[in-house]
Amino acid sequence: MPAMMRDARCLSALCALVTLVFAAPSSVQAQAQPYFGPDRQAIYAKLRREINAITIFDNHGHPGLPDDGEVDATQIPADSSLPFRLRMDNAEFVAASRALFGYTYNDFAPQHAASLVLEKKNLREKLGAAYFSRVLDEVGIETAIANRVSMPPYLQGARFRWVFFVDPFLFPLNNEGFAAKNPDLKLNVPLEEKLLQRYFSEASLKQVPSSFSDYLAFISRILQQKKQAGGVGIKFEIAYFRSLFFADPARDKAEKIYSQYARGGSPPEGDYRDLQDFIFRYILQEAGRLQLPVQIHTAVGGGDYFNLSDGNIMKLESVLRDPRFGNVTFVLLHGGFPREREAIWLAARKNVYLDSSLMELFLYPEEFKRSLQQWLETFPEKIVFGSDTFPISDVTGAEEFYWLAAESSRNALAAALAEMVSENEITELQAAAFAHKYLHDTAVQLYK
Repeated sequence: MPAMMRDARCLSALCALVTLVFAAPSSVQAQAQPYFGPDRQAIYAKLRREINAITIFDNHGHPGLPDDGEVDATQIPADSSLPFRLRMDNAEFVAASRALFGYTYNDFAPQHAASLVLEKKNLREKLGAAYFSRVLDEVGIETAIANRVSMPPYLQGARFRWVFFVDPFLFPLNNEGFAAKNPDLKLNVPLEEKLLQRYFSEASLKQVPSSFSDYLAFISRILQQKKQAGGVGIKFEIAYFRSLFFADPARDKAEKIYSQYARGGSPPEGDYRDLQDFIFRYILQEAGRLQLPVQIHTAVGGGDYFNLSDGNIMKLESVLRDPRFGNVTFVLLHGGFPREREAIWLAARKNVYLDSSLMELFLYPEEFKRSLQQWLETFPEKIVFGSDTFPISDVTGAEEFYWLAAESSRNALAAALAEMVSENEITELQAAAFAHKYLHDTAVQLYK
């Protein structure tokens, strides 16, 4: 009997050892690894198929025709430098034209590109207002935000949602001295003034209100009117004009500056900045009241004089973390690129989101994948897709940019998620959920 008991104990110990040995790999596999396995490519292929089936909600773009002067409130100088991927000799644009319009050539030589321009023209005449909706269908976009001065009849309301510009409200005084600082400002400040005059007309005003209270009331009135006209959000591209750091001046100080210069004279630069700081914060307050999400340009910009330091997304932190704006939904366009790694931590604030538009156009999928993966590993529910589509020319128009943005993002997203799954950071089910949130679900909630 003792021998049998010893044998039983030995058998029990052996079973425990075998269990431990076979359980160990399973335990190790449950831990994230700093390298991907041989299964990455198969996971990528599977995820890519699943991602292809997700219809996209495009958080940001400037859809329109090349001769439409209202696709944006500002202009990039014609001689501005474009990163290689946005130039016409990028072969990916040829691939886009093939996919969308059956283009048969391998380049955009003038005699070849002419056939593409004609094909687009004929298709627009045939489809009318359904033309751009057809483009969305081809690239798998369900709904697209159109950040424009106004909405044209050829963008169907069922597919396109309007985000309007509010930067002009920050330029109510004499801007001659400011505009003279560099050629880019000389080009764009008059455009802001022109749009502000248009807003005055819409409010039945002939000139800048004499009192500051009346000017603020005018801003509120226009915001309300734009919302009633279909606006679902507001947009600041103020980084093209000044620093993204906005101080918190008292109303009395802002009112004194406005009252002194509303009827003439040029305010000192520091005073004008104080006034703008107050107006910026007032607009945020009103956006929260009206439940209009606030889009802000937070990345590099075009032109020779865009100030990268002034456009640093981190300069917005004091505004984003101000408890007075807890009811404001902030959507930080372009993810603060090239500071996207820091920027994702701004999304720790419950009402702050990052948009990836522009990044997937500037960066090839291999590089964009890295940025996207860092975001997905941090706050996957706080990031949204954006195309930043823009009609650069008759040949490389908004249509081709929609295609390039969607394809690049799908490729980079599938690659990022495949590595995360292969490295045991997440499961395939979680990967699918992350993809749905980024491409569609999160943005839908922002503009519901």
